[in-house]
Amino acid sequence: MAVREVDDIFADIIDRTKTLDPANARKWFDKLTFLHMDGGSLGIGCPDEVTVQFLQDNCKSSFTRAAQQITGHLVTVDFGVSTSREFDSSSRRNRTGSDGTVLQEKYKSGSPKLHPDYTFDNFVVGPSNRLAHASCVAVSQSPGNTYNPLFIYGNSGLGKTHLLHAVCFETQRKSKSAVMQFLSCEDFVNRFIRAIEEGDLSGFQSQFRTVDMLVIDDVQFLREREHSQEEFFHTFNALYNNGKQIILSADSPPGKIPSLETRLISRFNWGLVTRVDPPSYETRVAIVQKKAHLRGLNISDEIAEYIARKVQANIRELEGALTTIYAVATTTEKVIDLELVQIALEGQIKAAARHISITDIIEVVTGHFDVRLADLQSKKRSQSITEPRQICMYLARNLTKHSLEEIGGHLGGRDHTTVMHSCSKIGQAQKSDPQMHVLLEELTKQITQTPQA
Repeated sequence: MAVREVDDIFADIIDRTKTLDPANARKWFDKLTFLHMDGGSLGIGCPDEVTVQFLQDNCKSSFTRAAQQITGHLVTVDFGVSTSREFDSSSRRNRTGSDGTVLQEKYKSGSPKLHPDYTFDNFVVGPSNRLAHASCVAVSQSPGNTYNPLFIYGNSGLGKTHLLHAVCFETQRKSKSAVMQFLSCEDFVNRFIRAIEEGDLSGFQSQFRTVDMLVIDDVQFLREREHSQEEFFHTFNALYNNGKQIILSADSPPGKIPSLETRLISRFNWGLVTRVDPPSYETRVAIVQKKAHLRGLNISDEIAEYIARKVQANIRELEGALTTIYAVATTTEKVIDLELVQIALEGQIKAAARHISITDIIEVVTGHFDVRLADLQSKKRSQSITEPRQICMYLARNLTKHSLEEIGGHLGGRDHTTVMHSCSKIGQAQKSDPQMHVLLEELTKQITQTPQA
């Protein structure tokens, strides 16, 4: 094929991917490069390993579907770092396992998996987050010396995770040799349990006690886990005593995390504890404009202000609103004007205006899956019961203001860690499985449009 024809086909694949996966569509997709098409494999060039990992984790299925639809062939997609149009297929095979998953060798050696959007440049600073942002910038400039530990807390969806990624990005930029571990607390606990089961506790300890920076997201997951708290206590001490940076995030300040040992609360308070609050109206407008730019959306100030007025809960909901607008504009092939935005966000705005109960969610989910409430509340663990139960928990967490404990109580008295695990699992499935993404959107639509009793 001629170069012009190849470029046109690749541009069509990029456009189709954006349509298939509006949640992950980004303006910088247009900067990806075509590398090769051979042996049923399409090679796509990325500027760096961070982009490679993001696309591999979040967009591989949508890129593959797009490539198959555009080319009419059963092709697979591979991502790699490229400074030219050459692509080392042998290195691609070395990075990819027999099941097609990318091997995490770099991650295992201390280089974190980062989101390419979550940098300081892309973070909107306002009164609600100014101190948290400034402290993260300071830590990235002088790890282990400024605020150690740094503890950031606030409700879900306010930008805590963005700041953690940004610190790692900046630290990595300033010192390529810096060894970091950035993971969720749930992942830390699960790795600890696996190390015990495999008799490799020394390997686990070596992995986390020898880094230059340890970043743990959602550290409240440690509550009620005595052995994990014991291990984390010693890990904290080892790093702190060696002048290594520790950064933690949670949904509440150290002293308000239930069942957290006093000695951990004390240590979490040794450094700086700072809160992130919901953004003000002016900050929300700026966030909408920034997020829209990242997605390549052209929206007017009037539209940004409308979204900021109507969507007030958190940044995650602002992103969800932009995803919905992008999807509607793409499928209808209409220009994004105020009328389109009002129609696209009608369901989300109604949901914010009315009270959604867990009962509303359960009724819709049980109806869709044809299961009984008694089954969801039972001890049954079959897939036909477990998945609807986990979806109920995920939707309740995202559509109501109930706590994890309250959600678990409605579904058979399950504890908050079970609810947190379920929300995490469905959240990951929503990102990686297009069918789950469509299902959750449809269920959400039914729930938000259900008339109040």
